[in-house]
Amino acid sequence: MITPNNLKKGDKIGIIAPARKIQTNEIAAAIKVFERWGLEVVLGKNIFAQYRQFAGTDEQRAEDLQNMMDNSDIKLIVCARGGYGTVKTLKLLDFSKFLLSPKWIVGYSDITALHTHLNQNLRVKSIHGTMPFNFPKDLSENEAVKTLKKSLFGEQNVYEIENHEYNRTGKAIGELIGGNLSVLFSVSGTKYDIDTRDKILVLEDLDEYLYHIDRMMMNMKYGGKLENLKGLIVGGMTDMNDNQIPFGKSAYEIIRDAVAEYNFPVCFNFPIGHIKNNYALIFGAQVELEVGKEKVIFKN
Repeated sequence: MITPNNLKKGDKIGIIAPARKIQTNEIAAAIKVFERWGLEVVLGKNIFAQYRQFAGTDEQRAEDLQNMMDNSDIKLIVCARGGYGTVKTLKLLDFSKFLLSPKWIVGYSDITALHTHLNQNLRVKSIHGTMPFNFPKDLSENEAVKTLKKSLFGEQNVYEIENHEYNRTGKAIGELIGGNLSVLFSVSGTKYDIDTRDKILVLEDLDEYLYHIDRMMMNMKYGGKLENLKGLIVGGMTDMNDNQIPFGKSAYEIIRDAVAEYNFPVCFNFPIGHIKNNYALIFGAQVELEVGKEKVIFKN
């Protein structure tokens, strides 16, 4: 895996919006925090464009990402928010200059589509972490922001997580991959699909029906994506929906049962996803996961 260079004070960073539209006030706090870190923020030309629910047309959103990738002065690309639309830009992008001088790309949720391409096809590490839209508006730095900073500036993050009743104990070392379950499902069978063999898989999701979660987990199971994992990390399954006739299981119970026959360690309620403290994770990195009876220790 290719590891982009760590940031240093004085570096220029780019903020783009590859998915849902964004407004100036929604990223103002993040810009000030980045500047407080000693970074110079450059905004994409089309970042505040609007086309239906998107931050501009597919071409406009792709143009901003392309310009940031091609600009050697830009040392980090931060996606302003998720929503939907990142996958629609991938076919329009040329990563040849990016591969000559790789840089960190940060985001989560819909940005999973970009993470999967970076991991599977380009073998470049990227950061699953909080985005400007989520930065506290009072300019404070919660754990999501603090852990992102540490990852960007080359410090190791070590997380100690409370035990969950559905956890399965064990130790694993492996490459970290994954992201938003719905987006992973959407790229399944395409060239952006991920190879999960001998990997530690991360899953999170938002605003899905419980039977959809079951459907997607069955797709992963029948597609052979679960049986050869080194470990599984399950983050927030936030604001799940149910039908008038209840599905009968929570999202965690659905995932627990989908992997019940396997022996790898499983950690539930990991602080990632659409939650306040969305800890930073480095996709493509070799990580250590230890799920004990009392707590979980994760080194990234």
